Amino acid sequence: MHGMRSPLPRAVMTRLETGRLVVLSVLVGGLVGGLSILLRAVLDAVVGVGGAVTGYAPPGTPGEGGLLIAFGTATPWGLLALPVIGAAYAWLVPATPGGPLTQLIGGYHARGQWPGVLAQLRTLLGTVLAYGSGLLIGRDAAFTMTGQLGTRLMQRVTRLDAVEVRALTLAGAAAGLGAVLHAPLAAAVFVVEVLYRRFEFEFEVLMPCVLAAVAGSAVYGLAYGFSPFLSVPDVQVPAAAQVPSFVLVAALVTLAGWLLLLIARWWPAPVTGGWLRPVLGGAFGLLTALVAWQVMPGVLGDGSGFVQLAVSGFTGPEGLAQGAWRWALLALGTAVAFGGGVLPSVGVGGLLGAGLGSVLGIDTATSTLVGAVAFLTVTLNVPLAAALLGVAWGGEALLPVALLASGLAHVLSGVSGLLPTQLTSRRDSGVHAGGPALLPDTVRFIPRRALDAPATPYDAPATPEPDAAPSADRELYRRGVPPSWRGARLHLLSLPPGVEVIGVVRDGTVRLPRPELRLTDEDELVFLARPDAYVALEGILRLPGA
Repeated sequence: MHGMRSPLPRAVMTRLETGRLVVLSVLVGGLVGGLSILLRAVLDAVVGVGGAVTGYAPPGTPGEGGLLIAFGTATPWGLLALPVIGAAYAWLVPATPGGPLTQLIGGYHARGQWPGVLAQLRTLLGTVLAYGSGLLIGRDAAFTMTGQLGTRLMQRVTRLDAVEVRALTLAGAAAGLGAVLHAPLAAAVFVVEVLYRRFEFEFEVLMPCVLAAVAGSAVYGLAYGFSPFLSVPDVQVPAAAQVPSFVLVAALVTLAGWLLLLIARWWPAPVTGGWLRPVLGGAFGLLTALVAWQVMPGVLGDGSGFVQLAVSGFTGPEGLAQGAWRWALLALGTAVAFGGGVLPSVGVGGLLGAGLGSVLGIDTATSTLVGAVAFLTVTLNVPLAAALLGVAWGGEALLPVALLASGLAHVLSGVSGLLPTQLTSRRDSGVHAGGPALLPDTVRFIPRRALDAPATPYDAPATPEPDAAPSADRELYRRGVPPSWRGARLHLLSLPPGVEVIGVVRDGTVRLPRPELRLTDEDELVFLARPDAYVALEGILRLPGA
């Protein structure tokens, strides 16, 4: 192994690696699309049972097979199930690691340290139960979790390195969101954009997310059709005289979102994350039941059905009252993870926009979508994805006003948000600057980005000349465990001269390289090597089949 060198130029190897990621992204998307079909059947059954228990079924959206009519009047005895479900959800989904989106973002920034399979299955069960009973959990939350589980399933049957696992986990979530929202491009941009509070992107994972979202939507659509999530009448480009009114709607909805975030920050973390969490979940379920019984049963569900009624012209100024009650529940329930997902924000913002549009005398369908775009931008920090969702549901004519609304909301609202694991910028992420946080201060860490341009080509000699003096300039490299080394013990690894393993990153900590330590899929190796020796090592590892 010492005298081997790569027979292919680096450019060819890079194209092969890109092609592999393309194939894996499509496969993950197709797998998640199939799992989403099963999840849709489960959700439909659970919603039917929940409606029978509470005595009320909210309207749905045509894209997800819902009817634009509410059934029942919410019986008081049936509503007593909501506190039980609320407490069960808060127990199944603890504050750490949080809901599906919180887990997705936090695990990515922790260099792929996602919760275990059992924790993710508990999260999926909790979201399904809460959504089916009518609590403020978006239908999309369960699909986001299913996408992450789909990548885990792919990992069990395919050898993936640490970088591929991180990219494909985001891609799987994009596939699930693209399926349920019927907007694959918007879902892909959403997953990449929601990682940060500022307007920043992980461009290197955008392609896998787009491919997976398209493939997942294609598979899901074969079973349930390709109709849009919302059925919106033809929206015309707003006249210049009406643009100030739409700007006012966006500004007022932005203010409502900012106030919601302000109230959500009042909750003390030790209380919401401790043993009182299930008690708070039960209290939220009881509050939801009281509002549904005494005021309006329309607070049940994630609100997407009522947004459909608004864009269809069936909601007038009363949309303000419906949106206000949902806003209050979201503000009170955010601390115990109620309101997780995309659709609760769409529901609140859409209803507020519909009510304001009716009061101002402008097009209700457009004002509804403007409100949804603005509120989604404020609560989740996704201006571009929010605008793309509005366009996917309302048509291209909505693009100018949607971009205006999302841009205004993002500028006015700042960098706060509902997701605690969101980071302000890329430089704070462990994916890009994780080395110094894990390695001793006395060791200089060479970022992975610096490794993308090796000092010498891959066809450089794998070993130095016998009489050559060894270089004292050694650098630190960090790399995921290659497929051919998984399951091997450290003392069995064959390394070129000038390369040594000085640490193994596992579960967020650096471990000493014990000879008997067996490498796993999730590990990353820390090498201390001369640049030319590390280039030789990479050349060996990138051989076909390695």
